[in-house]
Amino acid sequence: MDWKKIGKKLIFPPIFVMILLIGISAVAVPLALIKIGSESPIAYAVYVVAFYTVCVVTVFCAMVLPKRYRQIKQKIYDNPLGNRYMTDAAFRTHVSLYASLAINLLYVGTNVLSFLSSRSMWFMILAGYYAILSIMRFLLVRYVRRTGIGKNKVAELKSARLCSCILLTVNFVLSGAVLMILYQNKGFAYHGMLIYVMAAYTFYITTNAIINLCKYRKYNSPVMTVTKIITFSAALVSMLSLETAMFSQFGKDMAPENQRIMIAATGAGVSIIVITMAVYMIVKTTKNIKRIRSSRHGK
Repeated sequence: MDWKKIGKKLIFPPIFVMILLIGISAVAVPLALIKIGSESPIAYAVYVVAFYTVCVVTVFCAMVLPKRYRQIKQKIYDNPLGNRYMTDAAFRTHVSLYASLAINLLYVGTNVLSFLSSRSMWFMILAGYYAILSIMRFLLVRYVRRTGIGKNKVAELKSARLCSCILLTVNFVLSGAVLMILYQNKGFAYHGMLIYVMAAYTFYITTNAIINLCKYRKYNSPVMTVTKIITFSAALVSMLSLETAMFSQFGKDMAPENQRIMIAATGAGVSIIVITMAVYMIVKTTKNIKRIRSSRHGK
């Protein structure tokens, strides 16, 4: 019997086995604790399976995942279109704008249909929020498709300024959403394990938005900058949504007054950040437009 081969298979099981183990552990451990009891032989068996699952996933993340990541990344670079996406920031911005516009339009349609079926103004507020994001991204997509990034500096500054002005209107929708959360008990709710998935996703998009906001400054492109500002603003609103979902799931022991204070403070903080970024872009783009025009007249 080849013990080395058996041990390797136990440490590095197939992907579908890992997914199956994760699913079984996620369901079995809470059931063992709540329904069966922690001292039951069945519970001990469940703990062994869960411990094995944690070990396998840890080994996979430490030893297998980096290698797979490098292989996938190399395949992307070997593909002409993938290589362009990874190396051309303007093209990458163009693709992300199309993708985010499609997602925002899908959200608009979903919330409008939800409003028609439930007649709840909460869904209309969400539809309005995603409609504003869609308008800004549509204007940027149209500009990039017609003119291109870096081709006409003044036109690019004007496009960025227009989107920054529209971004200010997000605060009206955000204020309406916060008021409905505070006084009508509206908000977001994710059931079961979904809340952990949404929490991980929200923290990821927020972190990624901050990194991109800093990284894309070096290109000195108003369109790229305002695109990342819009993405960062949407990520901040997602953080507010996650906070309401967290209170709905885990805040039963917390006084409603304290919940309202925290939600109001977070909403105010998000509004201040969005207003600051929008006003900064409006002032900056206006100054740059005047500077370019004055330099042209000087010549």
